This record gives sequence, structure tokens and C-alpha cells, in this order.
Amino acid sequence: MKVYPYRRLTGNVSWRIDGARLRAEGEPWDDVESKYVSVVEHVVALGPDEDRSEWSEARLRLSGGIPAKALDPSGPWQDVRLVAVLTERATNTRTATEFHRPADDGREWTAELYLRRCDLLDRASVAVHVVATVDGVPGRVIATSDVEWLVDVNEATPALARELEVKMVNFGAGGSRLQRFKESPWLVDTTGRIPAVRVNTDFEGLGDLIGAAGGSGAEKTVRELLLAQMCSEVWTAVFHSAVGDLEVEEDGAPVFPHGWQGEVLREMLPDVYPDRTPEAALREVHAARTGTSAAGWGELQARIHFAAARRADVPRTLSTTVRDLERLAQGDDA
Repeated sequence: MKVYPYRRLTGNVSWRIDGARLRAEGEPWDDVESKYVSVVEHVVALGPDEDRSEWSEARLRLSGGIPAKALDPSGPWQDVRLVAVLTERATNTRTATEFHRPADDGREWTAELYLRRCDLLDRASVAVHVVATVDGVPGRVIATSDVEWLVDVNEATPALARELEVKMVNFGAGGSRLQRFKESPWLVDTTGRIPAVRVNTDFEGLGDLIGAAGGSGAEKTVRELLLAQMCSEVWTAVFHSAVGDLEVEEDGAPVFPHGWQGEVLREMLPDVYPDRTPEAALREVHAARTGTSAAGWGELQARIHFAAARRADVPRTLSTTVRDLERLAQGDDA
């Protein structure tokens, strides 16, 4: 729990993205169809699609509201403002816009957030903050909405989750980086915009085994166990990658990264530290990694291994494999 040296606002800070418009260089604005804006997933998909051409600039239409007590003239906050901030880690882009307060004292504030396609590489997140002057100090954040939206410039379907990319690669004939790992059956690559698994086709029969849909009982059993092991390694690798370069606030508290790194942490942390909130769990992980925790980095590895195995459903798969092998052995004996 963070402690602030000034009074903060309690209550719900609600907001949403109502719609978007796009335009190509020198062309008029075109409305983005509602199917590309998911109010359930909180995602706006602006990636390539047959329904729209290349665009250079986007305009997001936002609306929101804040608790009435924030605007009480006798309260501790003056010059209260509602601000939306778009950030993207891949390009270090940061854009802010201020909401307009309704002139008729209504509760719905509105804003327009502009962004350029050339400034974004992958997914950008949009967060909303209430900013005010407190104790004579302007620009203090007195509240932040729990809701965060994603703006995806690569996908045409608004989805929070992403599918893992799997590629069959000949390590021996590949680049120098892959050749160094030619004896490995697969590698997890976390350097791209989304994690990817490179399966080494130099392992005879491995690609066919992983990609097969049928096969004998023994082949199916081996395939499911192999995929579970691969999936567990993927979860472990992406978790380490996500915590490898955490940004921290001025008080030293780590913040959840944007993009798939943040999604991975929010998915796994409840299994890594089931008795803590995601924010508290992230602080524990950061403390272990930086050596400021009594438990240490070594103790954390067992927790990560457990969480990765659980996400990959390794315990169930292993139990099923043992039972299947027993049945196969009994069949051979008969």
C-alpha cells in the first residue's frame, strides 16, 4: 500500500473510449466501426483490415466522470482536472489530453486523444488520472481509474489475450544465434512484440509430433506431455522477461509494464504469491530480484516454477500420461 503526503480522492473514477476516427495523410476523417472497439475487453483495434486503408492519424473519443465530492469548493482539492495519458513502452511514446468539464454542471466529461501511427509500434495503454492542486501544490494526482484501455495498432480484432507464435525453424541452417542452440529442441524468444517459440526441425520427427492431430495412443500421450513441458518453459521465460526491466516510481515501487509483459504478470502473480494482491506481489518479486528481500531470488524460483507449471496444466497432463502408460503396458502384457 502506497502512502501519500496529501489527501487522496476515494470513489470510482469511471471512463471509456466511445469511438475512434482515422484518416490517411491529406484525407478526411473516417469513423471506426463499433466492432473494432470492445467495451468488454477495453481494447481498440486499429490494425490492418480490409474495411479500412492505411492511416496516419487517429482520434479517440473519450468520456468519463469523477465523484462529486472532488468538486466541492470547501474540499481539500482545487483546480480539479481529468487527464488521459497514452503510453507505449516499445517507442517510449507518452501523450496526454485533458477532459473538458461540462458547462451545464453535468457529470460526464469528454475528451479527444490524438495519436500518430508513426509513433506507435505495438500496443499502447490509456489510463485516466484526476489531477488537482493540493495544499498549494499543483499537478498532484489524487486518483487513478482502475480501468485501463489498450490501443492495438497491429491487430484488427479487439482482444485482450494474444496467441503465442510458434514457428518451425532449422537451427543448424539458421543464423549464428540459432546455430549456437542447434542441440536444443526449441527456444522461447521474448525479444519481439509478442513471445514466440522456435521449434528446431533438426530434431527428426519433432515437428510432425507437435503438429499432428491424431496418431496412436502412445504418440498422443507423448505429444501432450511434450506440449505441456514446452508451455511451462514458455511461461517461465516470459515471466522472467517481464520482470527483467521493471519501471519504478519515485518511491521505488515497481509498476506493471504495458503490453504482453503486463498481461503475463497479472496472469501469473496470483499463483506466485496467492496471499497477496497483484501490486503487493509485484513488489515482492522486485524486492527479490534487486536483493532487498529476505527470501531472495533463489526462493522465488520455486514459486515461478510452480506458477508456470500450473498455467501449463502440467500436473493434470502428467497424471494423465502416467495412467495412459499403465493402460498401454497392460495392453502389451495381454
